[in-house]
Order: sequence, then C-alpha cells, then structure tokens
Amino acid sequence: MYTKDGENYFIVDAHVALWDARPENQRNIHGKQFIDCFYDYHRNLSPESEVWPYEEYLYQGGERLMKDLFTDGHVDHAIFQPARLGEFYRTGFGQTEEASALAKAHPDKLTYNHYWDPRDGEEGLRQLREDAKRFGLKGAKLYTAEWHGQSRGWKLDDPWSYRYLEAAQELGIKNIHIHKGPTIRPLDRDAFDVADVDKVATDFTELNFVIEHCGLPRLEDFCWIATQEPNVHAGLAVAIPFIHTRPKYFAQIIGELLYWLDEDRIQFSSDYALWTPRWLIERFVDFQIPEDLTEYAPLTTAQKKKILGLNAAAMYDIPVPAELQLPREEPQAVAVA
Repeated sequence: MYTKDGENYFIVDAHVALWDARPENQRNIHGKQFIDCFYDYHRNLSPESEVWPYEEYLYQGGERLMKDLFTDGHVDHAIFQPARLGEFYRTGFGQTEEASALAKAHPDKLTYNHYWDPRDGEEGLRQLREDAKRFGLKGAKLYTAEWHGQSRGWKLDDPWSYRYLEAAQELGIKNIHIHKGPTIRPLDRDAFDVADVDKVATDFTELNFVIEHCGLPRLEDFCWIATQEPNVHAGLAVAIPFIHTRPKYFAQIIGELLYWLDEDRIQFSSDYALWTPRWLIERFVDFQIPEDLTEYAPLTTAQKKKILGLNAAAMYDIPVPAELQLPREEPQAVAVA
C-alpha cells in the first residue's frame, strides 16, 4: 500500500517478469540484441538514480524481485507476464519454473500467467491444457512478433489462434495480455500491429484483452478499437516511464486513454525489471495534466486509485481491503464472470 497526502492506494503491478538474459542462456546474437534493446529503454527513460548496471540487468532472481516490488516498491500484488522467446534463449527469456514457484510460495502477492504460441499446433493445445491445470491460469501473455522457425510473427485472427482462444475460453483463462507496443530488436515492428485486436475482441466477448503498452506507437489506432470493444483494456507498461523524460507526452497518452476508454479499463504496469515500480507509482500519484493541455480533464485521485490497482484487482479477483476500495456507481467494464 502506498500512502500520500492522507490517501491510501492499493497497488497491483499488472505486468512483471523474471528473466534470464545472461550470455550462457543466449542461444544466438539475437538474444543479446533483445536484452540490449531492453537496457536502452531502461537507461534512456529512467531517472539516473534508478539505472541498474548492465550486468545486474541480465538476471534479477526472485529475492531481488520480492524486494524491489514489495519491500521497496509499494506493490501489494503483481502479475507475471512471461515471454518465451525460445528462438533467442536456451531456457526461454521469462523463467517459468522460478516465477511460477515464487507465485506458488506467495499467492497473496503474486499471480503467474503463462504463454502459448498457436504455431505449435495440436501439441501446443495439449500443452496449454496441461499448463492451465498445473498453474491454475487466469491469464496469458501473447507475443505476436515472436520468431518460430522461419516464421517471424503471427496474428490474433489466424485460424490456429482462434483454436487457442477457444480453448482458453473453455479453460477459464479469461485475461489475455498481448504485447502490442514498441518493437524490440530484432523483432519486426509490423508484427505488433493492433489491427487484429478488433476482430478477436468482437468474436470472444467473454475474454478480456489487455493490450500491453497500449498499442504505442499506434495509440490512435488502439483507442479507436478500444472505444468500440468494451472487453479491450490498456496496459501502461512502457508508456508510464515517459512521465519522467517526456511528461507532456505522457499527459497526452493518459489523456487520450481516459477520453476513449475511461479509468475503468487502464492498468498500471512497471514492466519490471525494465523499470522498478516505486518511482513510477510516486510520480504517477503526484502527476497532473499540464494546464496548457486544456482538452484533457484533470486527473482525479479516484482515477489514479483505479489505474494503480483497483482495475487489475477486479479483473483477477484479488482481495482489496474494504478501506482501500472505491464505491462504484456501475460495474467495472470487464467480461462477465
């Protein structure tokens, strides 16, 4: 819980990871390219006091995650959103065993989401069913630009993708988080295009589609889709660090999201370990839309509380102490249970 000026905030960091990008886990040059691109984002968008040495950035481990998020970071609950990237890393980039074990040991603090790739065909569907049972999955993280043999990406509305989404719906995996944001070297920019979100959101109304990074740099396209599809949500990972380097740009991002989606469909994410949550939370609580951006309304405390945790808590049925809840005039805009 974070407290500022007499207000208490329940914090859910809706997009975190444990990764291993050390040289011994890199399968090829692309593994180094990927983590180097991550580190450039981290270094260029962070306050100088928050920049990690490169060697520490390659691997964090569970003990450091628990400290950075829960001891120092104001976070009450966090959700793992791993990326496999098996073409680049020997044991994968997101560390399934370590992350899921940590979530099992701390179910009050951590939720583990898993991943799938529809290009794995029937075998992948069988694995999805096993993973759903093993991890008790409520959500998944999809990476449409991931490489797979000769393929350098896939679309949500591909036939095999529909089979996986149908299986997820059957298995109760309701929250589908999708990386639709800035490209990461060496992945292809166009494979992150948001256009395919529109079709699946229409066809799978029982699922929530959380578009991580809110479609950047395609924010306008994302907003036009999300305003028509009530089961489409925005994740602020990668967007929120601009609160430091380009606060007016961040004001435009959050202003557009609040205009098109309203505050019930926006989720805070630090994208740990790209960034640590403490400074992002503190900056966001203090943040206000600049007065010269007159087309956007001021940010209210209630809106900040929803974005920082209450929205994700509602989506994942995370208990929130009564004194930290907000009265709601209408049900939250998430899919029907």
